[in-house]
Amino acid sequence: MPNAFELLCEQYAKRLPAQLEDLTGPTHGTIDLPLHVAWSGRRSYTLEQPRSRMGLYRTVLAEGQRQDLIDILNRDLLIEQWPVLRTLISRPIRDVWEAAFPELSTATAATAA
Repeated sequence: MPNAFELLCEQYAKRLPAQLEDLTGPTHGTIDLPLHVAWSGRRSYTLEQPRSRMGLYRTVLAEGQRQDLIDILNRDLLIEQWPVLRTLISRPIRDVWEAAFPELSTATAATAA
């Protein structure tokens, strides 16, 4: 019987894109999240503002489905902010993404060096 952590990891793994290159979201402008991703609280984020962008990525990683990840997240922005972002998201999300995409762990190691 899987524990809660394993179940969460399984749920997040099902949402992953096939490759980071699939993440073709915008790099500029304002994003208004759909209700199924942000059903309460903040829904609008500005990509030019680092704190706003970080909040957007946290929300989409936690609540978005596969197509939301592909449409909203941008590969380059994800890799660039991963060293900080990984500390702001839950362990199941972090573990699943880093296991699937070793380049995220490489980005973190490069920042630490």
